[in-house]
Amino acid sequence: MDAFEVLLAEAESAAPLVSSSLLLTRIRGGNAYEQTVERLLQTIRLGLVHPGEQLPPERELATMLDVSRDTVRDATSSLADAGYLVIRRGRYGGTFVSEVIPTGPVMIGRDGDLINRQTFTKEEIVDVLTYRAVLESGAAYQAASAELSGELRDALYQAHIDTKQALPDDYRRLDSRLHLLIAELTRSNSLVNQIAQSRMKVNELLNEFPLLAPNVAHSNEQHEEIVMAILTGQPEKASAAMLAHLEGSASLIRGFLA
Repeated sequence: MDAFEVLLAEAESAAPLVSSSLLLTRIRGGNAYEQTVERLLQTIRLGLVHPGEQLPPERELATMLDVSRDTVRDATSSLADAGYLVIRRGRYGGTFVSEVIPTGPVMIGRDGDLINRQTFTKEEIVDVLTYRAVLESGAAYQAASAELSGELRDALYQAHIDTKQALPDDYRRLDSRLHLLIAELTRSNSLVNQIAQSRMKVNELLNEFPLLAPNVAHSNEQHEEIVMAILTGQPEKASAAMLAHLEGSASLIRGFLA
């Protein structure tokens, strides 16, 4: 049995994947409402919680984010109005992720409402893609340099398998989760947060055009190369494979949008 087969077998009993609370950490600065909306949107749109899954209770979210319960209530209400959350009252109530998550890009308006933004300048596109390449190639390098527990190794490979086997409607969510897990392996919370913000912008661009089956197949092959380089402790190879992978996505984005 080769290394690929061993990892595939281990993945069947893998540990939990990237934590749903990864981005729900203490908020700093004076824009508590806006940052709470941002963290919740990242958690939803980057696949850390599944459609239909319940969020932590209001009191717990407030503690995790270090904001008031009123701030959490305002943020979840705004996201419910925008279609991302469903708030249920009563004995079995709570705040749940919508079964169908909106895919269009969003911004927070000055009055606190969520608004769509559908256009991107060439300069914005170049900025997003350049920043992503620097962040994620570095994350792959650091992840491959880290000493990973068996639990983390299993989780990484399982995330790759889940992405590879994803249905089209769920592919980008699981793809985002895989990339975010690679960032988490670096053990740098600052890097995780920056990659989460970067990925949100990238997804806004990707959602402007449909999934292309040949690109998905190629991306899955590249994911495997990245993951195997990380698991076998080859930082240079992991970084180079990540850069090649990101350039493929960048080419499509430039072709469709720039």
